[in-house]
Amino acid sequence: MAEIKYEIKENIGVLSESNKGWTKELNLISWNGREAKFDIREWDPEHIKMGKGLTLSKEELKKLRDILNNMDL
Repeated sequence: MAEIKYEIKENIGVLSESNKGWTKELNLISWNGREAKFDIREWDPEHIKMGKGLTLSKEELKKLRDILNNMDL
C-alpha cells in the first residue's frame, strides 16, 4: 500500500477530545502534495495516527456552513 503524505497547513479548531487524548479537528491539509483542503478527522496527540475523515473543498465547506446555519438546533 502506498504511503499517504500529508501536511497540516493550518489547525482551525478542535471539535472534541476523547478519553484517550485523540482530538476531532478541523484542519486545512495538503494530501500527497495537492492543493490544501478542509478536513475533519480524529488525530492522536502527536498527529501521526489518524482516523477516517471527511475532506471538503472551500465551496463544499461554505455549503455545509449554510446548511448548518439553516438548521433549527
